[in-house]
Amino acid sequence: MDISGQLIEQCRRGDSKVLFELYRLYANAMFSVCCRILPNKMEAEDAMQEAFFKAFDKIDTFRNEVTFGDWLKRIVVNTCIDHLKRKRLLTVSIDDTPGLSAKPNDDDYSPESVEEVKLAMQKLPEGYRLVLTLHLVDGYEYEEIAEMLGIAQSTVRSQFVRAKQRLIELVKYKK
Repeated sequence: MDISGQLIEQCRRGDSKVLFELYRLYANAMFSVCCRILPNKMEAEDAMQEAFFKAFDKIDTFRNEVTFGDWLKRIVVNTCIDHLKRKRLLTVSIDDTPGLSAKPNDDDYSPESVEEVKLAMQKLPEGYRLVLTLHLVDGYEYEEIAEMLGIAQSTVRSQFVRAKQRLIELVKYKK
C-alpha cells in the first residue's frame, strides 16, 4: 500500500492528525488545477479549501477504483465548476466574444513562450478557458467534460474549437 493509501486508512479509522499530511501531499497540485480553472488566486484558494473539506468529509466513499489523487482532482474540478456556476460565468455565447474569426490561419503561428500562452488563456472567457483546460491540461475527454458541466458533448466540442481559435488569435496578435 502506498503512503496516501496508508494515510487514507488512518483517516477512515478516525485519526484526524493525518488529514494535514494528506493535505500537504496534494495541496500544490490541486491548487494548480484550481488556478487553471478560476480567474484569480484568491478564488482558487477558496475553492481548493472547500474541495479538501468535501473530500475529507467524504473520505469513506473513496473506493480505490482510481488513485486518491484522481478522486481528489475530480472533487476539485467539480468544486471549481460550482464556483463558476455561482458567478454565472460558465456559459459563453458566441456573441460575447468579439473578433472571433471563423478559421484562423495558423501556418505562421509559433508562440514565443509558455508564459505567453498562460497569459492568453487568462484572457479567454470563463467557459472557453474551462473546457480548454479540462481537455488539454487535465486530460478529460469531451464526454467527461459534458457530464461534469451538465451540457451537451457537441457544446463542449464547439466551445473547445472556439477556445482554441481564440487562444491562437490572442497569442498571435498579443491582444
